[in-house]
Amino acid sequence: MTGSSVPPFAVISGAQVQQALAGRERQITELVEETYRLHGAGDSVNPPSYFLRFPDRPSDRIIALPASIGGKVRVDGLKWISSFPENVAAGIPRASAVLILNDHDTGYPFACLESSIISATRTAASAAVAADWLCASRDGRGRPRPARVGFFGTGLIARYIHTFLAGTGWTFDEIGVHDLSAKHAAGFRGYLEKAGPGRITVYEDAEQLIRSSDLVVFATISGEPHVSDVSWFEHNPVVLHVSLRDLAPEILLASTNLVDDVEHCLKANTSPHLAEQLTGSRDFLAGTLADVMAGRVTVPAGRPVVFSPFGLGVLDLAVGKYVYDEVTRSGDLHVIDDFFHELKRYGA
Repeated sequence: MTGSSVPPFAVISGAQVQQALAGRERQITELVEETYRLHGAGDSVNPPSYFLRFPDRPSDRIIALPASIGGKVRVDGLKWISSFPENVAAGIPRASAVLILNDHDTGYPFACLESSIISATRTAASAAVAADWLCASRDGRGRPRPARVGFFGTGLIARYIHTFLAGTGWTFDEIGVHDLSAKHAAGFRGYLEKAGPGRITVYEDAEQLIRSSDLVVFATISGEPHVSDVSWFEHNPVVLHVSLRDLAPEILLASTNLVDDVEHCLKANTSPHLAEQLTGSRDFLAGTLADVMAGRVTVPAGRPVVFSPFGLGVLDLAVGKYVYDEVTRSGDLHVIDDFFHELKRYGA
């Protein structure tokens, strides 16, 4: 892109997005880690997310995540993602999304990408980065990875997180599964059986899943806390609290807490936000994942560790620009001719 001309506008389908990202777990995880570092160093703009809610449909929402990122990516943009939980019962995915990329120099949008795959990918890569850093940093980088993982919630995000853990070298002796829907739990078990090794156990009881896991992944659609017993975590697991609203504040107050961005995470009645409201302070937060990477925060042993990522728009931009570059290199970029038409100040 240059600042001297209007860029062409392209549309990238979900099939193209998936093709560009398939099998690239290590590359995308490295990209997400670098993006966290850029954000932590201040080389980004990531304003608050904006929630469109509906009085007649309280469980539904559409969220706008504007962002700008520097470094080698150097792109601005917006993710527009909807969450309609009732879709699942109708047999279609809960979330749908598009990502708009804007040229850094002219501000013109130059691509619209299907983004539910990008969103799931950056979420899974973020979880893999956090698992790597938080598990290793408790006892030094040479600490063996947890051999037991538990998935609380078995939708698309859980599948992508498992894919990214496996794709970045994680192996598990035991994989636990828990979901309110026996059908969904069975479906996820079927995916795991095809995906690779590890003894798989479906737990009807949530407590058993948590107590049987050294790494716990929360990937539900819960709108409020439903896990409140601190004793379930007395074995001090690492918890990837991806869905943000599963844990009661009391569990966070008994844990070491990391977030992706403090201001973003402590709002919209997330579990960390509820903990802040309960205590009147943010002292329960140890810092951000970028702080751990930079050595500003050391994760102690002897307590549960909870990572609660709100999800940053800069991650979507980084992954989206990666997809755009890959599709461009492949020669399959679908450009919409004359998308921008009124380009003369006083007419033709």
